[in-house]
Amino acid sequence: MDTTQLLKGVLDLAVLAVVADEDGYGYDVVRRLRAAGIEEVGDASVYGTLRRLYSSGALTSYVVPSDEGPHRKYYGINAEGRAVLSAQRKDWYEFAGTMQRLLGTEEVA
Repeated sequence: MDTTQLLKGVLDLAVLAVVADEDGYGYDVVRRLRAAGIEEVGDASVYGTLRRLYSSGALTSYVVPSDEGPHRKYYGINAEGRAVLSAQRKDWYEFAGTMQRLLGTEEVA
């Protein structure tokens, strides 16, 4: 199954969940998503999502100087972002439960 379309639908939720644990800069967020099992996530998709979430008021940002190259723009979740995360988390669990009931409990090979 091509999971590209599934990922597009949940990338905001995944990014909010990652930065809820700890602030991060763009590539750091990409690495954490991949380490969590979302290997096919594209760098540009994550950077665009971070900018969109920041523009919508769900994230804050700040710049940190780096000894290893250009300054890094870090993103952190704020109260509005936590409210969005909470609502999207609830929606996800309801949707996932519905899909599990539809698909049954067969083992995945």
